[in-house]
Amino acid sequence: MYRIPILQMGSALLVTIQVDMEDQTAVQLQDDLATRIETTGANGVLIDISALEIVDSFVGRMLASISGIARVLDATTVVVGMQPAVAITLVELGLSLQGVKTALNVKRGMLLLEQGQRGESLEPD
Repeated sequence: MYRIPILQMGSALLVTIQVDMEDQTAVQLQDDLATRIETTGANGVLIDISALEIVDSFVGRMLASISGIARVLDATTVVVGMQPAVAITLVELGLSLQGVKTALNVKRGMLLLEQGQRGESLEPD
């Protein structure tokens, strides 16, 4: 099983998914992120999925689940780099990723997290 690295950047955690997500890898990422949020006190999680060309319903639900877990642990999650085909697939599967913030790229995602840390609205301009 492949383990996805989690990097700390200031008060945020950065996850770059470079491999196709298998179910076991997604579950391990969820567990690893929850542990890292708790141990580091991170208040933001940025998940870069720009390398993912396809997703299934399980991976879509896991992204929503990761966001929910992070929220309970007082951290905001932003998913960045979603390719159009992935967005279309998620919508076709009926997965709106409710509660998951999204941004086009890492720069915009980090801006969203910074706005949240300052107590500003997390809605993009």
